[in-house]
Amino acid sequence: MYQSIAWYATLFFVFLIGLAFAFVYGESRKLKEYASIQEKGYKIRKFYFLALVAIMGFATSLSLSRLPYHAQHALAESTGKVVDVKGVQFAWELSDENFTVGEPVEFRVTSKDVTHGFGLYDSDLELIGQTQAMPKYTNVLSVTFDKPGTYKIMCLEYCSTGHHVMIKDIVVKPKGGN
Repeated sequence: MYQSIAWYATLFFVFLIGLAFAFVYGESRKLKEYASIQEKGYKIRKFYFLALVAIMGFATSLSLSRLPYHAQHALAESTGKVVDVKGVQFAWELSDENFTVGEPVEFRVTSKDVTHGFGLYDSDLELIGQTQAMPKYTNVLSVTFDKPGTYKIMCLEYCSTGHHVMIKDIVVKPKGGN
């Protein structure tokens, strides 16, 4: 049934496009004063351009506001904890695994072997930050954990047959250490 509806809708719209082309062709055969047509066309073009800019600006702001990176995660202070992270097939090695809510953490991410994707997920498995882990290069990801729980570090870049097991759990404790 849906295929039939799609087929008839397609035929209808193809017919409308054909009518539009036929109209344009028919109008182009008539001799008219070009200057008035050109002026009208420029006004229409200006309107469509401004409408397109407004629509695309709105769509861009709407889609960017839905990114999983929250401002408090991106604004971790440089005075916080520094954690060296090394990706190696098929594990993550961290220099420190003790984290507390509200403490700014700067992950310095690199790799010992191949390129990995360092993805940090909260307890609801929502991505809160990510960067590339590349050999002989260090990327920095600043995060301030805003709630306690078990967070996961997962590889986001296919790194070979054991890629799917490259997961590390880290525990973020509430302030006070309980």
